[in-house]
Order: sequence, then C-alpha cells, then structure tokens
Amino acid sequence: MFNSLRMSMGWVHTWMGLVLGFVLMICFFFGALSVFDREIDRWAIPDTRFEPQPMPSFDNVLKPIYQQLQPDPVDMAATERRVVGTLPDPETLKLESLFAYTTHRDPVLLIGGEFAIPNQPIDPADDHQHVHGRATVNPATGEMLNDDALKIGSDWFYPMHFSLNLNWMMLGYWIVGLAALVMLAGLVSGIIIHRKIFREFFTFRPWKNLFRSSLDLHNMTGVVALPFHFFFAFTALVIFASNIYLPVTHTTLKPLHEHHEMLEAERKGLPHEPAGIPAPLASVDAMVAEAKRRWAERNMAGEVGFLSMNHLGDENGYVSIYRAGSDRVALVGEGIHFKASTGEVIREEPPRSVVSSIDEFLTGLHLQHFEHWMLRWLYVFGGLLGAICIATGFILFVEKRKAKHARNGSQGSRIVDALAVTTVTGMVLAAVGMLVANRLLPADLAGKGQWEQTIFWSVWGLAFLHAAWRSSPVAKARYNPAWREQSLLLGLMSLCAVGLNWVTTGDHLIKTVFTDTYWAVAGVDLSLIVTALIAFYAAAKLRAPVTEQKIDDALSRNKQVNAYD
Repeated sequence: MFNSLRMSMGWVHTWMGLVLGFVLMICFFFGALSVFDREIDRWAIPDTRFEPQPMPSFDNVLKPIYQQLQPDPVDMAATERRVVGTLPDPETLKLESLFAYTTHRDPVLLIGGEFAIPNQPIDPADDHQHVHGRATVNPATGEMLNDDALKIGSDWFYPMHFSLNLNWMMLGYWIVGLAALVMLAGLVSGIIIHRKIFREFFTFRPWKNLFRSSLDLHNMTGVVALPFHFFFAFTALVIFASNIYLPVTHTTLKPLHEHHEMLEAERKGLPHEPAGIPAPLASVDAMVAEAKRRWAERNMAGEVGFLSMNHLGDENGYVSIYRAGSDRVALVGEGIHFKASTGEVIREEPPRSVVSSIDEFLTGLHLQHFEHWMLRWLYVFGGLLGAICIATGFILFVEKRKAKHARNGSQGSRIVDALAVTTVTGMVLAAVGMLVANRLLPADLAGKGQWEQTIFWSVWGLAFLHAAWRSSPVAKARYNPAWREQSLLLGLMSLCAVGLNWVTTGDHLIKTVFTDTYWAVAGVDLSLIVTALIAFYAAAKLRAPVTEQKIDDALSRNKQVNAYD
C-alpha cells in the first residue's frame, strides 16, 4: 500500500486517530475533570459544602437511617419487567444486605442496600432477585440529603469518560474500549513516524503559522505525556476486560463461576446463602473498633472506608469492614469479616499474591483514590495534554487538506472542522452550561438532575448546529468563525457560573480562599476563571484578518504540509 513502514504508520495514525479521536477527546477531557469529581459535587450541591467526616457510628447513627431506606422507584420498575407478576409494595420489602461508603474527599456518606423480592425471574438464568435502594447522608448529623440532585462530578462527568453516558446495551463502554485500542495503535504509530522525538520534546514555536505551531504543539503534548497516555489506555482496558469486554465468567462460564463463588465462600468461611434461621445483630461499633485495632497492630492504622453486611437478620449473616486505603496507591482495603450475630472474627484478609498486588496497584494508579494532591494535579495536566494533542490533530488534518478540498469542491474538511469545533469548544460549553444550569435551576425543583442532563446535551447539540452552520468558509480554504464565537461564549459562560455561585450561595472567592477556606468550591471557581481567560485569549488570537485569507495563501502553506510528509 505504501513504500515504507513510516508512511504506512502515518496513514494509520491519521485516519484511525481521526475516526475515534472525537471519542478520545471526550475521554481525556472528562477524565481530567474526574480527578476532582467530588469537589465538583460540592460546588453543584451547596448542602454538602462541609468538611469530610469519618465513617459515623453504625449503632447510633446509621442503623436508624437504614430503617428509613426505600427501594429505588427506577430499579423497581426495571426489576418488575424481569420477574413474574407484580412486585409487592415497596414498604413491605425487607432489606437483605447493605453498604456504606466514604473517602477522604467525601463530606457525605453514600449508603445503599438490596431488598429481597418474592417474585421468580422470567428468565431462569437471571439471578437478580432483589431491588436496590440508595441514599446520601450527612455523616455528622445522620440527616438524609435530597438525592434527587445530580452529583455532576461523580455521577455525570466521571462516567462520561469511560461510558459516554450511553448505557443502552453498554454501548458507550464498547465505543470507549475500541477507542482505547486505537489510541494504543496511535501511540505506537506516532513513535514510528516521529523520528526526531527527543527534539520534539523541546520544540514549540507559537509565533509560526497555524499549521507549524499546531504541529509543534501536537508533537510536544504527545511526547511529554506519552507514558501517561499509554498507561491510562492500557489500564482502562485491563479494568473493564473481565467484566465487560470479555465477561466469560458471567456468560460462557457462568455455571463454573457460580460454583467457584460457593467454593470460595466456603474456603473463606463467609456463608454464600442464608441459613433461614433468624438471628440478632451484634454491636457493629465493637466490630469496627476490633478492625481498627488489628490494622494498628499491622502498622496500618486508619479509618473505615467501606462497610457491608450480608444476609441481614439471618444466622449466616456477616459484616465486612474495609480500611480506607487513601494513604497508598494500590486499591486495597485490608478487609476483616465478622459474624453478624456474635461479632467474632471469621476471616482477616491475608497478604496479596504478587499478581494480585500488581493488579491492585495498576487499578489504584488509574482510579487515583489516594490523598496526594500534587499527583492528582499531574493527572489533570496529563488528561488536558491528551485533549490538546487530539485537538491539534484535528487542526492539522483540516489545514493539510482544506486547500485541496476547496479546489476539488469537496466538503470533507468542512465536515471534519465542524465536528472538531463541536468536540473541542462545544464539549467544554456543554460542561460549563451544565454548571450554569445547576445554579439557575431551583434547588427543590423536581427532577432537577434530569433537567441538568437535558441542558448538557442540548448545549452540545446547539454547538454542533452552530459549528456546522458557520463552517462554510472552510470549503473555501478559510477559517471557521465558529471557533472564535464559541470561545467567546465559553469565556462569558464560565464567568457567569462563578458569578451565579456567588449570588445563589454567597460563596465568593474571597470567602472560600481567605476568610472561610473551602478549596473544593474555590478550586472549581478558579478553574472556571482560568477557562474564561484561556477562551478569551483564544478568541483574540482567532480574530480577522486570518479568517479572510484566500485560497492562494492556503495553497502556499500547503507546500509546508507536503514537505512534512
């Protein structure tokens, strides 16, 4: 097909990067936001703007709360479609298991559980014999918070980077998985085609023309963050491989998997099935105290991060307590399991094997639950560098071809440029627009979270329509004015979000930085201000007369492009 390996790799790098670069742009940008997803939650839900709390007393605080927990109506409706007959009244369903989860960055406590149902499944292979319930709790007071409010950071931006929030048939997971594979191929092909990779690490000439400066920035951001990009694409595939991409244990090998679960439970001494004999619940606080004592003996003193109970009210019930592992990279919890009715220790998790330790380290390095703030910011910069690398790749594609397309009457460059505007400035507009809507919509509005999601997709859709409408100059080898117009709008909306936060909550930067320091909110406001400054700077650089250049000028620039190839 080509005369050399380098030319072949150039073709792969260009076209595979173009086709799925739009998806990778979303993954990088929202992945960067996900590093501080809990902080974005605090900004979006003012009722949760207080300091993080340790896991509260179960006996005195949490136990009464679980008595108020109700099945989720959405899950009730979904489960009813999978079972024979009508589900009983939610008030009559019995809680059979529960959990509580918190981290060093969570002021609120997430609790949930599974409610047993008597109905038989329509599909005998379906083992979903329960309905879920979930709630958000103030751990200091035990008060249930309004869970109708969308946690924009952890429930929208975070899943966006690995599922695109397209949950039908898990379509988003598969698209992102394919994009991750393409990214690995793009990284390898990029190394092959860039022979002077060390020099490109230090080369950036912003005063040159658009193509040359974009090429320098594309190369530099790709090289600087190369290990970051490779690691995150690889570990993302590893994390989802067994559950989504190759779920043989849940499909082809399901009977063997279920038998293994039973043998594993027997080996660990953790009952797999209830005994059917009622039993009381011993003091969970005493179990927590014993778990902390055992962790301290192993020089791992810490707080509880995750607590769960299975087979509630049954003789075979047990309580599992996991340590918050935020003081290390590896995603571990040092679980200790207790018999629920007596409080005696059933099992203390032994040290991991070498393979398990590597897996937990790689998973923890990707999910970054640790407390190291400097490293977290490096994650943000790595994600943004990936986004810049892809955005400049779009620009290079268009700049290289638009003169030729203009001469031939082709619309190819115009289409790619419109999609690039939508994916770069349009995507950020959608995210900021969601924050603006969050502050404008009343806090007690029914279904507020759904309104915010609708506004997110609407803003992004309008950005696409605007980019397509204004892209006609690209077909004449000129610049698309949508880049500048959307940059201006982004700057204005970012400042509006900061101002609306001040007006609606009273939390302005002087307060959150100096007088009543609360960095979660201040960090979001400062990031929005930086976004506005960058957007205004970009809009200023994109002003005419560059948008009025003629096809002849573009053709002369195209000589540089062909020389690069």
